[in-house]
Amino acid sequence: MSTSILPGPLRLGPISVDIPVVLAPMAGVTNAAFRQLCAEQGAGLYVCEMITSRGIVERDPTSLSMLRFAPNEQFRSVQLYGIDPDTIGRAVAILCEEHGVDHVDLNFGCPVPKVTRKGGGAALPWKDRLLGQILTAAVGAAAPFGVPVTMKTRKGIDDDHLTYLDAGRIAADTGTAAIALHGRTAVQHYSGEADWDSIAELKASVSDIPVLGNGDIWEAADAIRMVEQTGCDGVVVGRGCLGRPWLFRDLAAAFSGEDVLELPTLGEVAAVMRRHAELLAEISGEERGCIEFRKHIAWYLKGFAAGSTVRKQLGMVSSFADLDDLLGELDPTEPYPVGELGTPRGRQGTPKKVTVPYGWLDSREVLEPLDPLAEDGTSGG
Repeated sequence: MSTSILPGPLRLGPISVDIPVVLAPMAGVTNAAFRQLCAEQGAGLYVCEMITSRGIVERDPTSLSMLRFAPNEQFRSVQLYGIDPDTIGRAVAILCEEHGVDHVDLNFGCPVPKVTRKGGGAALPWKDRLLGQILTAAVGAAAPFGVPVTMKTRKGIDDDHLTYLDAGRIAADTGTAAIALHGRTAVQHYSGEADWDSIAELKASVSDIPVLGNGDIWEAADAIRMVEQTGCDGVVVGRGCLGRPWLFRDLAAAFSGEDVLELPTLGEVAAVMRRHAELLAEISGEERGCIEFRKHIAWYLKGFAAGSTVRKQLGMVSSFADLDDLLGELDPTEPYPVGELGTPRGRQGTPKKVTVPYGWLDSREVLEPLDPLAEDGTSGG
């Protein structure tokens, strides 16, 4: 394979990321500790968990607490969710002026019911004029600070209500710095396979701004294959890095045309687990950090022969002493389970009906006022 076909640095206005790789926000996962752990492995743009624009405007403590950045994050990147152009514009201005944010990403891809039932997330691009108004407001608010605004979306609500090509045109027309496409509809959630052909189609139709591909990148080779098949300018990685932050090391090597390093042994994985717990403890203290770490254990040990007793005890760990004792029971020489390579991580689920406001699909215009509680400032996203 010739490395000449691979994209160079990802350029978003004044931002230039050495490796065209973006970490997708995942609720409860991509906090500052996990982003620091990933950044220690390789270059990329690491986006924080999704935050509501209203939460920023109203100075909600939960929302503001999520604006914590790791010392090794080259760029402070925030993903916002919202449905009101004015509120989003005000939130972007606050992020840039008061929090020194370097990049704002707008989420138009979330498929969860509590978001779509109020017209947000993956439901919003169906209202194409509203989408343009939101992007215009965000780009305008960020412009005085030289901060690029990007957006992430899905193919559409379902196969009868596709929006990604319109979204690409609107993004380019409004001065959005890039658009990322998850090759699934909202109905699919995370089931089935991502449609990479849709990413290629979007790339072919949008020439003014970078197009990033998202969906089913489980290994570095998948990212390279996506670029080769679609011509996209970079990739967005989500569930593939769960319990595998070294994926960013592999991605950095692959995009640099270098050989990917050998897979870690269980002992090396255990060392990463300990580091992850330490970073969480730096944010919230040892006990709370260990409790927060519990959710990651099954991902880290997926496919390894670690016994059910050790796994169960690790799922109740609350101190470094207990964690060290339990990690010490693992066989440090056990090789990485190669059978797990290229397989999905995290929940896949099944297709689900998408709940949208009454009459939402009848017109692409907003015919009724949107629910003001759609941007509940107490949720933190």
